[in-house]
Amino acid sequence: MLELKSVNKKFGGLHAVNDVSFRVEPGCIKAVIGPNGAGKTTLFNLITGNLPVTSGTISFEGQEIQNTKPHQAAALGMARTFQNVKLFHGMTALECVMVGRHLRSRAGFISGLFNLPWTWKEERAIRAASMELLDMLQIAEFAGVEATSLSFGQQRAVEMARALALEPRLLLLDEPAAGLNIYETAEIARLIRRIRDMGITVVLVEHDMSLVMDISDEVVVLSFGRKLAEDSPLNIQQNEEVIKIYLGEDDAFAQ
Repeated sequence: MLELKSVNKKFGGLHAVNDVSFRVEPGCIKAVIGPNGAGKTTLFNLITGNLPVTSGTISFEGQEIQNTKPHQAAALGMARTFQNVKLFHGMTALECVMVGRHLRSRAGFISGLFNLPWTWKEERAIRAASMELLDMLQIAEFAGVEATSLSFGQQRAVEMARALALEPRLLLLDEPAAGLNIYETAEIARLIRRIRDMGITVVLVEHDMSLVMDISDEVVVLSFGRKLAEDSPLNIQQNEEVIKIYLGEDDAFAQ
């Protein structure tokens, strides 16, 4: 579904992503891990068009996308969340999710201006679909609450619902468990599995090793912008180079 070939990103003299290649097969959960500054979020930004690549190719379902813009990547069937939650101020949780369905709507300025009957039918359908997503993430009771006033964990759930509203085939999650407690992290794990079972391929960046090893089918390890290893979670846990260079301690995976 997704393939990176010799992808590089330079910021002046800094080689943030250095000759990274890997594949993501349809229907899997693939984790990208590494210490701070390893290039994980930069890699996500390259995949989704938030940053242009310096060299190399990125293909989604066989189509090269390294020169696409974020809205074009979304139209192709990719959605993402962010390391720092990004919600719209002044909008309710439901409204934020409804915005995520913009690619599934046909109404434009003119039809909205003339208040045509089919535009109201479409908006009711968008509202209903968005409420289903809030219910799936167990935050439907906060649908009418301003999104930015919710707890951090609830805001993350709203952001994930907004991404799912796009009906993506590939979902990229940037540190979905950051700032969450043990209970919330367990709920995120359950939700990611459910998303995969819905037929959506998932790529996630995450620091919580217990979550990564619990839900991932494959793991890519980055270090200083380079791919250090790529293997199953079990083999990654036993990889001496990963333990030594990335983790630095034998019990690091026992978090």
